Amino acid sequence: MPHLFTPIQLGGLTLPNRIVIAPMCQYSAVDGSAQDWHMIHLGQLAISGAGMLIIEATAVSAAGRITPGCLGLYSDANEAALARVLRALRAHAPIPVAMQIGHAGRKASSEAPWDGGGLIPADAPRGWQTVGPSALPQLPGEPPARELSRAEIREIVDAFAATAARAARLGIDALELHAAHGYLLHSFLSPLANQRGDDYGGSLENRMRLVLEVFDAVRAVFPRERPVGVRISASDWVDGGWDVAQSIALAQALRARGCAWLDCSSGGVAPALQKIPLRPGYQVPFAEAIRQAVPGLPIIAVGLITDPHMAEEIVASGKSDMVALARGMLYNPRWPWHAAAALGATVTAPRQYWRSAPREHAEVLGTVKFGAR
Repeated sequence: MPHLFTPIQLGGLTLPNRIVIAPMCQYSAVDGSAQDWHMIHLGQLAISGAGMLIIEATAVSAAGRITPGCLGLYSDANEAALARVLRALRAHAPIPVAMQIGHAGRKASSEAPWDGGGLIPADAPRGWQTVGPSALPQLPGEPPARELSRAEIREIVDAFAATAARAARLGIDALELHAAHGYLLHSFLSPLANQRGDDYGGSLENRMRLVLEVFDAVRAVFPRERPVGVRISASDWVDGGWDVAQSIALAQALRARGCAWLDCSSGGVAPALQKIPLRPGYQVPFAEAIRQAVPGLPIIAVGLITDPHMAEEIVASGKSDMVALARGMLYNPRWPWHAAAALGATVTAPRQYWRSAPREHAEVLGTVKFGAR
């Protein structure tokens, strides 16, 4: 059996294989509530044969959304809308469903990418005030975010916990905290964005404080048997920014608190300064370094991993425990099927599709018998 298609245990949750569908924002919610598009989008991914599906970055408050169209789980209406989608997924797909929860911080109040992605002014009808650890802009020329007070930080920690409680009621199998890509939790970690003088800024211990407080608050309300992981940017790709050594320190602290996995991405806090050498697997060395330094903490590698043989090598060689795909899954929602065919493995597929297996890979969807009159 290829390593990519062996099971893995994350806390009390067993994944049937090591392929994870990464969270992908759809910018198609209304006031944070899922729509028919989410039913279509998540429905096709749920029958992909992957080991776990992570729902897109889901805001813990209205002000925590990236765009006015971002998904949220901060109101009864949000919860009811997502419950409808989840009922359909559960009825037709056995895939474990996780959710990434986060706060956009100083990257909030933005247009959707297809509308340019720019900052919507706080005084515009569709905009709101962005916040961060310090009064600094996300991009040169933009208005600075408003520095959060200690009382507001406490409110955000409570908002994460409230969203986690709603996710538990919905039956979400696992949670991932979004502490990457320049959003609020990452901005507290990075010295490029965090210039506070209190106990949430300065030293590494202080800059990690908010992430650890949020993790503890979420872990306290989410059922113990359901895992909680964290996505980080392992490097800012800027000298003097967040780096792998600091990521290892954070990973060690999270492991001690019962973190179920670490999802290793990079960049996002300083787009005007970062220099990222994009190529297939360019972020895998971060995953490998953290996995070696923090044994016992399952690691997810991400970043332009689209070739099944590359994915297999990453897992088989011990560079990472799992791989996650985002854009590759949007382009090819049956990627796990094709990877299984290429590597000689099998995946779970809905019986309505059993007859689709090609003759040269007749058992890729399992050994099934399909009769016809």
